[in-house]
Amino acid sequence: MNTRVLFALLVVGFLGSAHAVTYSWPEDPNDNVVTEHADDFPFTRANQDETLLDIARRFSLGQVEIVRLNQDVDRWSVKQDEVVRLPNRRVLPDTPHEGIVLNIAEYRMYYYPPAQAGMPRTVMSFAHGVGRQDWQTPLGLTKVVKKVKDPSWYPPESIRREHAAMGDPLPTVVPPGPHNPLGAYALHLALKGEYRIHGTDIDKIYGIGMQITHGCVRMYPEDIEQLYHSVSVGTPVRIVQQQIKTGWLDNHLYIEAHPDLEGVETTFEQRLDTAMQLIAKANNGVIPELNETVLIKALTDLDGDPVPIFERLPDMPDFEEEIGLREAAVESTYRLQ
Repeated sequence: MNTRVLFALLVVGFLGSAHAVTYSWPEDPNDNVVTEHADDFPFTRANQDETLLDIARRFSLGQVEIVRLNQDVDRWSVKQDEVVRLPNRRVLPDTPHEGIVLNIAEYRMYYYPPAQAGMPRTVMSFAHGVGRQDWQTPLGLTKVVKKVKDPSWYPPESIRREHAAMGDPLPTVVPPGPHNPLGAYALHLALKGEYRIHGTDIDKIYGIGMQITHGCVRMYPEDIEQLYHSVSVGTPVRIVQQQIKTGWLDNHLYIEAHPDLEGVETTFEQRLDTAMQLIAKANNGVIPELNETVLIKALTDLDGDPVPIFERLPDMPDFEEEIGLREAAVESTYRLQ
């Protein structure tokens, strides 16, 4: 087993859960595909009989994400030493690389810490839950306007009616505690309707990475705590829905495709059309000679795993400039003789 994965398992065995993955920026600052393990070993082994959801939480993954990557594994019964596939690369959403970006199509958040002089650039990634089909998370640009620790929840009348109809009446206020749906930390957004990025209660902790909320963005307790202490009031928040993404890494063009959200139904032809537009955009308006087999598989499987579909030749030095450098080197050699 990869030693870094083994070390991570030993650590979470003591701490109980893991924090978000922090990715280093690619060597080429123009690339937009980030990688966790350079040796491309995105697997782990169950260290006991457990569920895919237990493993998902250890690696800050959502339920839909880990199930899609392990369609042959029983999500409720993973045996000790059974191999489980993990994500390794991610195509960054097509947005400015600043603040918080939520791509609800992949149930995933990206946080770009402010650049620090002399320090390498990084991006942090967290799993999160989003609004149900009838309580959709709004898209667009907003910002963090308030941070609250140990928030109380005041259920809106519409949510109280919904719960009452199901025989689960809610009080007018839910105080801080393990059964508060907001968890221990909340970031209020500048959106009409009291939308927040917040934690979760112990009853819904395995709903992370699903369409399960009333529009808010729900995170694992350890992840929201880390994000809460990392961002400041005024941090921009972009909420997008990018089911298909393309990006470059080391002269390879990658594509990443995710399944439809509930209430959305795209055909293969629609996904292919979107993909071709994104490929052209990423390649200066030109559609190159692609690996069509890999492309079709990615748009059919929709497992969210970025795969390379084209390799371009690296930039070559200008021919005349190269000749000039060689002539200068020869002249310098003669002068030294």
